[in-house]
Amino acid sequence: MNASLEGLLTGLSLIIAIGAQNAYVLRQGLRRSHVGAVVTVCTVSDYALIIAGVAGIGGDRPARRLGAASGALVRCRLPRVGYGLASAWRARRPASSLSAARGDSPGRPAVVRRAVGAYWLNPHVYLDTVVLLGSIANAHAGAGRWWFAAGTCVASTLWFAGLGFGARYAAGLLATPRAWQVLDLLIAATMLGIAVKLATS
Repeated sequence: MNASLEGLLTGLSLIIAIGAQNAYVLRQGLRRSHVGAVVTVCTVSDYALIIAGVAGIGGDRPARRLGAASGALVRCRLPRVGYGLASAWRARRPASSLSAARGDSPGRPAVVRRAVGAYWLNPHVYLDTVVLLGSIANAHAGAGRWWFAAGTCVASTLWFAGLGFGARYAAGLLATPRAWQVLDLLIAATMLGIAVKLATS
């Protein structure tokens, strides 16, 4: 369960960083247009990359995994520190305000195609989900890495569903640069806190 909780917190820390897919989910949520389809595309895509990262990086022989365990922990700490510092730096210049586009909404097929493009054409999603989450997950022994993956999948579900379906209730808050600045600061605090915990454990 500790691995699942860590996966949940790490997944949330990574996924809420503003990106193309999050901006698109938020925009559709604000427009109340085909939100379920967009949320499903992004969530299922996250599941696929999380599983691929955990299974792919964890495909080495057990002896090699054991021999590299200490090095993996060091590498896990370093990405977390780097990501935390990057989030803190990004908070200095919050993203532009996000608002719902005016005009008629395109049909469901077009919305789904755009959601697929927003997700899979975002280069950062591969680094964050496959490489970073996969490496962190495989720092856990045995089934722990899959419990970690389960936690990150829950984080994806909560975030995309909350962002898409909850946007209508918090349109004013989520559409301001200040909101994303606060989120970046929370990301930085969480990632640095986990890195410190790993370093002192």
